[in-house]
Amino acid sequence: MITLPTGLIVSCQALEGEPLHSEFIMGRMAIAAVQGGAKGIRANSARDIQEIKKHVTVPIIGIVKRDYEDSDVFITATMKEIEELMEVGVDAIALDATKRPRPGNLSLQELVHAIRSIYPNQLLMADCATLEDCIEADRLGFDYISTTLHGYTDETKGSLLYHDDFKFLKDVLDHVTQPVVAEGNILTPEMAKRCMDLGTHAVVVGGAITRPHQITARFDAALTSSVKSPL
Repeated sequence: MITLPTGLIVSCQALEGEPLHSEFIMGRMAIAAVQGGAKGIRANSARDIQEIKKHVTVPIIGIVKRDYEDSDVFITATMKEIEELMEVGVDAIALDATKRPRPGNLSLQELVHAIRSIYPNQLLMADCATLEDCIEADRLGFDYISTTLHGYTDETKGSLLYHDDFKFLKDVLDHVTQPVVAEGNILTPEMAKRCMDLGTHAVVVGGAITRPHQITARFDAALTSSVKSPL
């Protein structure tokens, strides 16, 4: 069984409506990431993953983002998304592992059991928001525990992974047995290094590398805030 690499994993994603939304562009983005030293790629949708696999050979973490009317869970929410990823082939599948209600009221435990029953050798990554999520994902037997959704759910909104010298990440590392992947608002190489120094297996960086509109907005915000009002 292939395991996920230690080090930097780059998330190559662009949602519909974003400037770089194109499987062609994501394929080239993955090439650039690997040339820069990325040890793995995280990608969204079978279409993008198929294109990326034409150009790079590093391990791929696959997800499918899809909105459901009866749930706020949108990262690989049901077996439909699992099947799509299995068909295209990925090294690991990441899915929302929060305690939020899932589409069709399927529990996370039921979904994990269904996946393991059909695909016992497939690596699974838990995208978590809280420490409780991480502990439960560890109990359910996920292969990797990730901090992906910390700060993105109603319960954690406003909290950032790097607050108080990565206290949340430290708590996760102290409470789970499976390898931990740091992800979520890691904006600088120094932040990524700090995560690795604390003991994470890998660090996933997305927007700080692959979303130029977000990068530009941070520069613009910094410059705008530094402009003094005329006397």
